[in-house]
Amino acid sequence: MKIMTTMLSFVNLINVGFKYVMQTSEYYKIDESHALKHSMEVYGFAKKIYESEIKSNPYLEKQREIIYMASIGHDMCDKKYMDEKEGIMRYQEYLSEFVRPSDIEVIGKIIGTMSYSKVKSNGYPELGEYQLAYHIVREADLLASYDIDRCIMYRMHSRNANYSTALIQALDLFDYRVFKMRKDKLFVTKYSKRESLKLHKKALKDVEILSEILKV
Repeated sequence: MKIMTTMLSFVNLINVGFKYVMQTSEYYKIDESHALKHSMEVYGFAKKIYESEIKSNPYLEKQREIIYMASIGHDMCDKKYMDEKEGIMRYQEYLSEFVRPSDIEVIGKIIGTMSYSKVKSNGYPELGEYQLAYHIVREADLLASYDIDRCIMYRMHSRNANYSTALIQALDLFDYRVFKMRKDKLFVTKYSKRESLKLHKKALKDVEILSEILKV
């Protein structure tokens, strides 16, 4: 039985999205840097961006499920943990019981093209009426990347690095990627432009404090 997208069932839709993240993270051994907590953070940012854009772009209301389900499951096809195409297909198949086929197709296009590396290599995809929805999800993920602890955790999990080595690698990543995101104009919505400035400043302070560890 399909869950219809009423207000009450929308909550259920969010529930099944996070359930999928938990199940898939366990199956593919996705570490905490890309699992449930990160999924919740990106969903939270996407919700804030969506709510800031809905008044001037009311058509987004019809794309709410696309935005939220893409933000929740965006890393459940990450090539660091699985075959990307297979991951997208698995998520789409899972969602087929709850989401319209046309929306499922768009979700697949968003999560398959939103990564930093793909944007830097290929630019933004042409998604027509769903272009803003794409940017909302993509920017939500970028805002979550200002968390240097998450960056450190990934390297400790994936590369079996100790804390100090992972910290050095994370500091390098922030220098050549994270701290250049605003300069590279990767944020297009007003909310993300404002929030990224706040997070950028906070991250600079975090980096300064953490760098002191390496001097001891």
